[in-house]
Amino acid sequence: MTTVRTTLIATTALGLVLSGGFTAAQAETLRLLTWGGYAPDKVIELFEQKYPDIDVEVTLSNNEEMISKLRATGGAGYDLAQPSHDRIFAVQKEYGIYKPLDLSKIDTAVMSEKLLDGVKANTTIDGAVYAVPHQWGTSGLMADKSKAPDIKSWADLCDPKYKGKTSMRLRRTILLGTAFAMGENPFEAYSDLAKYQALLDKVADKLIACKDNIKVYWQGGDDLANLMLSGEIVASETWDSTAFKLYNQNNNIVFVPPETGALAWIDTFAIPSGGEADDAAYKWINFVLQPEIVTMMSASTGAIAAVKNGGDLLPEEAKAAVAAAFTPADIDNLKFFANIPPGVEDMEGKTLEKIKAATGG
Repeated sequence: MTTVRTTLIATTALGLVLSGGFTAAQAETLRLLTWGGYAPDKVIELFEQKYPDIDVEVTLSNNEEMISKLRATGGAGYDLAQPSHDRIFAVQKEYGIYKPLDLSKIDTAVMSEKLLDGVKANTTIDGAVYAVPHQWGTSGLMADKSKAPDIKSWADLCDPKYKGKTSMRLRRTILLGTAFAMGENPFEAYSDLAKYQALLDKVADKLIACKDNIKVYWQGGDDLANLMLSGEIVASETWDSTAFKLYNQNNNIVFVPPETGALAWIDTFAIPSGGEADDAAYKWINFVLQPEIVTMMSASTGAIAAVKNGGDLLPEEAKAAVAAAFTPADIDNLKFFANIPPGVEDMEGKTLEKIKAATGG
């Protein structure tokens, strides 16, 4: 995704004449490095109303670009970033692009204990915590149950009876999901990169053999939505948020947690090591954890906030979609992305290129 830098409200200077002299007072700028939808205009407007001495500046990004930008600047240029929980530990150990959080400045009491403890476990180095959770969601399957009622496994995307009627995105999620469908646990293989490469080779063979089933490899959520709503495809690998939105347009289209478990991610708050507005960053974190802001944020992101009873704070139209997708057993069966060791992303990238070359994806 191309990174777009959007200055939402420019920093202003106020001229004050005091005792015959002139001084300039300048507002502090909070520079966010975050995902699309994670800093909606209305939320920024309300934040700046509460803190008129802080201006918010947003750079849209993704995990790979966040790491790249912060590596290039040595952790400078941004005051608050939102990497996923599995993209922090190894990066911090190698590049030192984040600073430890002062948890006393964050209202962690409102957070889901399970998600908070999970993120802390994944991002604690030498006793210091480098991230706390913000939003979470899953990747799994989406199906039009009126046309593909028996979809329940990643492997079902390759079932010959759906030839030319399924889709997937050639990114690491489909590699992991396919590995689970083959009876393997890719996260356990991370500890032995030779073993993991052998697993990736098997996954590549499986996905290359699946090419005739694929109508098209989707690139973005809008592309996928159009394919499903038009009936060009009947099932796909997807983010749950995309399926939730489509459910409200067609109740036959539902998110399906794979039988081996939906892959779960948690997007976090982390403060770059060269950040210059820590106090403003902590204010933003606490502000967006307020119940009324949580609902607005979830409406924008399509994800569930990592607060206690976050599902209850979803917009009303999203609650029905979530209820149609997940049972309590599905939630218990979630497979949270594991920390990515050095070298794994390169291995996965080469595997994806191999699949693309063989399938025209």
